[in-house]
Amino acid sequence: MIKSRILLLSALVAFYALPAQAQDYTKYTEAALKKIISEIAIVETKLLVPMRDEVGLSTDVYRPKNIDGPVPTIFVRTPYNMNVPSRRTLYNIVEAVSRGYAYILQNERGRYFSEGKFEILGYPRTDGYDALDWISAQKWSNNKVGTIGCSSTAEWQHGLAAMDHPAHAAMVPQASGAGIGRVGEFWEHGNWYTGGVQRILFFIWLYGVDNPLRAEIPEGLSPEIRTQISQYNDLSTSKPAVDWQSQIFHLPIQELLTSMGEPEGTFEEFVKRSPASEGWFDGGLYHDNEKWGVPGLWFNSWYDVSIGPNMALANHARTNGIDAEVRENQYVVVGPNNHCQFASLGPDFTSGDRDLGDTSFDTDGLVYAWFDKWLKGKNIAFDQETPHNQYYTMGANKWQGDDEWPPKAAKNVRLYLHSNTNANSLFGDGYANFEEPTEDGEDSYYYDPMIPVKTIGGGDCCNGGIVTAGSFDQRTIEARNDVLVYTTDPLEEPIEVTGFVDAVLHVSSDAKDTDFAVKLVDVAPDGTAYIIDDTIFRTRYREGYSKQVMMKEGEIYKLDMTPMTTSIEFQKGHSIRIEVTSSNFPKFVRNLNTGGNNYDESKGVIAHNTIHLSKDHPSYIVLPIVK
Repeated sequence: MIKSRILLLSALVAFYALPAQAQDYTKYTEAALKKIISEIAIVETKLLVPMRDEVGLSTDVYRPKNIDGPVPTIFVRTPYNMNVPSRRTLYNIVEAVSRGYAYILQNERGRYFSEGKFEILGYPRTDGYDALDWISAQKWSNNKVGTIGCSSTAEWQHGLAAMDHPAHAAMVPQASGAGIGRVGEFWEHGNWYTGGVQRILFFIWLYGVDNPLRAEIPEGLSPEIRTQISQYNDLSTSKPAVDWQSQIFHLPIQELLTSMGEPEGTFEEFVKRSPASEGWFDGGLYHDNEKWGVPGLWFNSWYDVSIGPNMALANHARTNGIDAEVRENQYVVVGPNNHCQFASLGPDFTSGDRDLGDTSFDTDGLVYAWFDKWLKGKNIAFDQETPHNQYYTMGANKWQGDDEWPPKAAKNVRLYLHSNTNANSLFGDGYANFEEPTEDGEDSYYYDPMIPVKTIGGGDCCNGGIVTAGSFDQRTIEARNDVLVYTTDPLEEPIEVTGFVDAVLHVSSDAKDTDFAVKLVDVAPDGTAYIIDDTIFRTRYREGYSKQVMMKEGEIYKLDMTPMTTSIEFQKGHSIRIEVTSSNFPKFVRNLNTGGNNYDESKGVIAHNTIHLSKDHPSYIVLPIVK
């Protein structure tokens, strides 16, 4: 017994002695972490925290032993299974408690051991607010709460920030784009859309998360009994495996899940909505007509599902916070990693096919410096010289910083698309430069929704394995005749592009409605074509998302597409490439080109689509170039 206690104390000393940057949870077994928790924390599990409508949310509390006086709280609220903490979660608990924080895990209503009916984002303005009321009312609480989480464990924080709860002292939303409804020109509604085109990832995500037939335990059980039940039955679901690579082709789209025997649920409601539907404004999504009341430390990623809206929302909070303190304390970190993979940043980092160098970043160190400042009152903990935007510039492979986004030095420059009427495929004659066209020109292709252009890489997540996010070579796509390819000459000097990248196309079609997809690509001297970012737009929304105006054959229309967002230095000898086509599947739903609802249709028509390249109707990309 004495020997085991000495070993445990040695482990604690070793754990505390490691600087945050050096700590690695994989060095600890689950058993060792649980043992440390039992020594340093007062633990209460499966408490039912009451909401205003008397629904109880399952909550686990870990708070420091042997600390005099109240302590600050780090609050994690999630729709995901927290009943058997992962090794990473156990490590987070040890890390927080050892630093003098209470650490609270709570399941959203309708999930696992929480009561009530599930709704995406978990009622942040009521349940989130009531949870903070409960925490701040505890005798051990210092009335300072910091929220943290990634993906669905982060997205609800936006709606809560709009409520400006007096105990909500700071937030750390990571990869939180699915909590954003409308912000500026982005009307993505939780990443359901880009440019009015539905993204497929949430179709698959809802299959796993939305569970109208979920199992529940009897009411009135004590936390001890609830905890005991959770040790052998965590109320999780185990739905049949699905071959999504095949199922995703199913038409009509609205029957994607019910065709497999699923009961109707959230998907069947959402799939029928337009970007302007009132339903998007009734739930937990945050919209830019709301106030913002909390200092934020944001973590985003270039190859995540939602980088543009995330950067736009941070800008919105910086200009629309309720007071100067909130406005001046919005900080953003953007890495080249995929969704929620901030722990992967380090030496010899690769994304897809591309080596991006040493991306090392002390994520945990910055987070705790942030919480120490706002929850403990240690103002010097967070360096006041920290840039409001820290971002990794790919190509140059280095971290940079600026207090504005886009950076102050960024100047918008138009990169025009040209050809000799045959930009079809990598083997055509399309080219791009900074010179405005002086002659008429156009490129055309046939878009068949039954033979869509396949997604390879780019920003995505959470999609059942149908797309792997990252910087992958696009040449197999560019070999297709229905993909227009425009490439600059090899650059004589590097060009850094950092900020929002706009795409403006003049188009025509013989279809009533169709989509146009654009991709920004970095071409290496050996020909490898690395995807940087992409966007897409449904033509019926060209006059605004509240309208649906069909096209007329023979007429030319201007499309101002949803911006791409990145930081990339195109190196000397590299080329900048732009791809234009009409599908990017299975990342985005196929437009069947009929002008109908699309979600309830099973047959499509082939569209003959044209990109115009003339002086009167130019097509171009707006690059924020930093000199």
